[in-house]
Amino acid sequence: MNVSTKELTLTVGEAAERVGLTTYTLRWYEQEGLVAPVGRDAVGRRRYTAGDVNWLLLLTRLRRTGMPVRDMRHYAELARQGDRTLGARRALFEAHRARVLSRMAELEEDLSVLNYKIDAYRRAEEEN
Repeated sequence: MNVSTKELTLTVGEAAERVGLTTYTLRWYEQEGLVAPVGRDAVGRRRYTAGDVNWLLLLTRLRRTGMPVRDMRHYAELARQGDRTLGARRALFEAHRARVLSRMAELEEDLSVLNYKIDAYRRAEEEN
């Protein structure tokens, strides 16, 4: 698939920088089926469109929130199938949101313990 010369595109390095990944990771995402095959310029170099970058930004957020790669791959497969998979995609995101909220609650508890210990050490330092 060749990329239109009228659309602003990015090299693999530029796209990687834009989304905060390495070029190796971008290529790996493509190999893993997380990203549809990226367009190429006239000499065969990858060229990322705004749509590609937006997709990659979504994937990085999903990964940062702890979504397993297998779920990300499943989501990508569903998205490529079109609107008939809207319900499945929503269900996948709802299940992931529940895991994220649970993890956030755990982190809040952990943060409370850290804050307690910091305050205890601060009081102990002031007493000495």
